[in-house]
Amino acid sequence: MRARNANASNESRPGQSAVPSSSGGRINLRFFRQTGWMVVATTLGGGFMYLVHIPAAAGMPRAEYGVFQALLQVMNLMLIPAIGLQTIIAQQTASALTDLQHRQLAATVRVLLAGVGVIWLVMALSTWVMRDRLLAALQIAHPAALWVTVLIGLAMLAWPILQGVLQGRQSFFWLGSLQVVNGGGRLLGVLILVWFLGGQAAGAMTAALLGFWATVTLAGWLTRDAWLGPGEPVDWRAWIRRVAPLTLGLAASQFTMAADMILVQTTFDKHITGLYGAAGTIGRGLMFFTGAVFAVMFPKAVASKARGRRTDVLVSAVGATAVLGTCAALGCTFLPQLPLHLVYPTRPEYWAMAPLVPWFAWCMLPLSLANVLIGHLLARERFQAVPWLLLVAIGYGVALWARQDAFRSVPEADGFRMVVATLGVFSLLLLLIAAWFTWGSHREDKH
Repeated sequence: MRARNANASNESRPGQSAVPSSSGGRINLRFFRQTGWMVVATTLGGGFMYLVHIPAAAGMPRAEYGVFQALLQVMNLMLIPAIGLQTIIAQQTASALTDLQHRQLAATVRVLLAGVGVIWLVMALSTWVMRDRLLAALQIAHPAALWVTVLIGLAMLAWPILQGVLQGRQSFFWLGSLQVVNGGGRLLGVLILVWFLGGQAAGAMTAALLGFWATVTLAGWLTRDAWLGPGEPVDWRAWIRRVAPLTLGLAASQFTMAADMILVQTTFDKHITGLYGAAGTIGRGLMFFTGAVFAVMFPKAVASKARGRRTDVLVSAVGATAVLGTCAALGCTFLPQLPLHLVYPTRPEYWAMAPLVPWFAWCMLPLSLANVLIGHLLARERFQAVPWLLLVAIGYGVALWARQDAFRSVPEADGFRMVVATLGVFSLLLLLIAAWFTWGSHREDKH
């Protein structure tokens, strides 16, 4: 495991030069330095993905742009079967202290990569069987867009595993750099396939395919020692008992973030869904920027538990998320048209969505904070919160489905606002539940 040790030494292995709680200032300094890089990298990667919407919206009719927006959220939902894998691999990597544990990690990564391949094959076959219903429900005119999305799914299922290794090693330089590669590759692809060659939603999704596969290929090379090294038998029953609550806990916030756009695409006229997607693009940007805090916090929380050391990383993470998120939401409140003008400079019809931008920003803020608290709970293996988080996500899905007629029965602007308000209510519920299980119970464990 020579490569792993070299990498860890460059990235400040968890526990290396660890400082007792009395020296929390040094811990905070390292935390904010690493968080700073992740914020920069996330800003660059997220900025590239934002810039994608300039040529995409300019080069596509509103109906095609709505399809593109919906398929981006389908990608997020496709990630759910593997979303817990990043967490547990990061956890296993961060707490691997012996050669035996490193060999078990290698065996785990190999089996999981094969397993997600099987899951993807099932998803692809299911899509083939239900292709006509899916094309009709999502109002997709060109089937190629659906099949490109399916191909992206394979990379998306492998990505959390490889990302988890990098995150657990606290290789934040590469973790951030890969986000830049993903966003930059997608932007370059959209410029070529949509702006210059006139592609529609299928062309934009092909650009996403190229960016994602470039990212996963590079991540596979960087972590090759983790999945090519010697293996050791793993207790899979115990492993599954750990990964199931991780998957369900993270799936709750992932579903809450993505479900509204799918609902809008299947409920409203296809010629106006792109308008909602434009406002959603601005609001969902909060999850990109505050996600950097989560990425740095999680392995540190795992490492502190593995070594029995206390840190104030949760306070730092929540504080940074609250400050970043509140500043962004205030900016969207006082200058709601500015981000729309920046992202859609040639499409003034999207500027009319400015009143919806503050709604999105403030409704996404509690979800961003909840995501940090959920990550900390899972890192500390406090799984009692998971059933309650899952119940909120299920309730959110039921509420969206049950209110479809209500959304359609009012003017479009009011219907969109009702959808976002529903998102806000359930995001706040997630935050309250996560906060209760973080601070309202198990008071003896605050680290």
